[in-house]
Amino acid sequence: MKRRSRASAPESLIICCIADTHQLHKDVLVPPGDVLIHAGDFCHMGGSKQALADFNDWLGEQPHSIKICVPGNHDGILEADPSARRILRNAEVLINEGIEFEGLRIWGSPITPLYGGSFGLARPEDRKRVYSRIPRDTDILITHGPPLGVLDSAPGSNLHAGDPELLTAIQKLSVKLHVWGHIHAANGIEVTDNAVFVNAALLGEDGGIGWQPIVLRMARK
Repeated sequence: MKRRSRASAPESLIICCIADTHQLHKDVLVPPGDVLIHAGDFCHMGGSKQALADFNDWLGEQPHSIKICVPGNHDGILEADPSARRILRNAEVLINEGIEFEGLRIWGSPITPLYGGSFGLARPEDRKRVYSRIPRDTDILITHGPPLGVLDSAPGSNLHAGDPELLTAIQKLSVKLHVWGHIHAANGIEVTDNAVFVNAALLGEDGGIGWQPIVLRMARK
């Protein structure tokens, strides 16, 4: 696990969560903070190296000490050409791997149950195998898709698009914050006694940015 730190910091970290900007990142007003998390779909329809470069430039303009990105199903260029992740030099890109920042253990995965989509693993046993690699002491989990039953459906809908294998996995972890996107209409935050769950998808029904970034304050370990 890679480690990142800075010389001095207060007792807590300000974490800004976004996802599903679909190349509209320049339309997002990102509040300042310590950590910027993007939970995938920064590109659109697979993306391109030019789109990645534009996104990287935008990331470089943000004031956060660290930017962490997990790809989504629309970021297929990073699956088709793994070397393309080097374009995102202004971010830590997590693809089924982790990083440590200011004592917090962070782990990210782009996989979803989608069949044939970028980073999609349709077979439950394949997803279960990936999730088994998440360290049990992970503090912040970033995935592109949601766990089953948590901010994974549009208001008033009985259709849940979350991953049951992911739900089972997080129930075995001591995660304090779980951030995802993917299901645009389910943007929001849910707080339990043990953890905070965030669907940070920003794309609205009209195809533009329809939501604001979700900002949290998290105690340093």
